Amino acid sequence: MASLYFNQDICTLCGQCVEKCPFGALEIKNDKIEINASCKMCKLCVKNCPVSAVSLVEDKAKKAVDKNAWKGIMVFVEQEETGIHPVAFELIGKAGELAAKIHHPVYAVLIGGTQANAQAKALQNCGVDKIFVYAHAALANFRGDVYTNVMEDCINRIKPSVVLVGATSLGRSLAPACATRYRTGLTADCTVLDIKENTDLVQIRPAFGGNIMAQIITTNTRPQFATVRYKVMNVAEKTEKAGEIILCPVTEKMLVSDIEVISTEVIEKTKGIEEEDVLVVAGRGVKKQEDLEMIKALAEALGGQMATTRPLVEKGWNDVTKQIGLSGRTVKPKLIITCGVSGAVQFAAGMDGAECIVAINTDKEAPIFKIANYCITKDLYAVVPELIRAVKAKRQ
Repeated sequence: MASLYFNQDICTLCGQCVEKCPFGALEIKNDKIEINASCKMCKLCVKNCPVSAVSLVEDKAKKAVDKNAWKGIMVFVEQEETGIHPVAFELIGKAGELAAKIHHPVYAVLIGGTQANAQAKALQNCGVDKIFVYAHAALANFRGDVYTNVMEDCINRIKPSVVLVGATSLGRSLAPACATRYRTGLTADCTVLDIKENTDLVQIRPAFGGNIMAQIITTNTRPQFATVRYKVMNVAEKTEKAGEIILCPVTEKMLVSDIEVISTEVIEKTKGIEEEDVLVVAGRGVKKQEDLEMIKALAEALGGQMATTRPLVEKGWNDVTKQIGLSGRTVKPKLIITCGVSGAVQFAAGMDGAECIVAINTDKEAPIFKIANYCITKDLYAVVPELIRAVKAKRQ
């Protein structure tokens, strides 16, 4: 692993590196250049420094990892009082596929309050070899530093080659903290995972706005961390063999935190578009924000939800949690009806797992028709009201 080095004796504080940094990672403070956590190691500062005061220094003290010492695919199982987040079962399914290729065991780690012991039983027949449970009243609510301490204890205990975490709000906070502890790689929002014979995890995710699919491999460090979106992988199949539940001690050292929880409030959980069986999607073909009520009416008549594409979210017509695509949510409904959606690759990648796709678009050359099961080449303003009437009449 390499790091940036600023030779303060040579640096003239001209500020060109600060100006050229696209991530705002460089600042001039106390008469010197400082690097903040936004640095992506793009090396533009190295290339643009007029006096060559910036260089990339390899960490020579860090020895090459012994890959044979790290064995197993570990899944972080996110839970709450109402139960285990369903993304965990998808991750376990994928972990089983990866583990079978390299003949490694599958592990699960469950961190939570006193109910975690009982919740672990739901994981036993999902193809997991061992389930490590950390149950303590102080772990009932997520705190990043505490959960990272517990994860570190579990990783040190079993030394897994790969750690998979759901790309949820919690997972996106936990995984980077864990990867930082081990100074290892993390690929976020993976859509495809594979593994080589030498246990290098092949992590594929969209990049540059979804225009390319980047293939990322962590070759020199372990464990390898990856976060995976919900509704991307297949759910683990039930097995007859029951996984072993191992109750792990929670020490006071693990619970030391710099975060003080003043109060907590349980917010009523609403059904997200990822969990819906029926979705009606509004695209650029919808002319006015008020017309979304028509799309919503069709969704409600079918017992589902309305979703939108990225352009409508950027206009402020809908919330980002209702956006489908690589920069939004990935969905796998039984039925999805797209209204005025062109079907750009970024959008299609977020919903091509749907069982039945109905596309409404006046443009016969629209990309959405290449993946749709049923294509309607008429104006959505003529089709949608008729569909609403037909659905309501059938229900009556």
